[in-house]
Amino acid sequence: MPFRLKNTGATYQKLVNKIFKEQICKTMKVYVNDMLVKAPSWANHIKNLAEAFKLLREYHMKLNPNKCTFGVSSS
Repeated sequence: MPFRLKNTGATYQKLVNKIFKEQICKTMKVYVNDMLVKAPSWANHIKNLAEAFKLLREYHMKLNPNKCTFGVSSS
């Protein structure tokens, strides 16, 4: 019987919730396959992005550059 991963969506969500627990609702919103880093100013946004990238590197997580978008304004 081949080994297959089960419940991968929930497992991944638990992982990103653990990784970004300090940032969620403050500087980030994390969904199953979507991460949003937010800030009131450009300088703060750069700082928040750097913190998110630091955590991603620390946990050996990789992003798909084809699916990344940077510098999007909410207004």
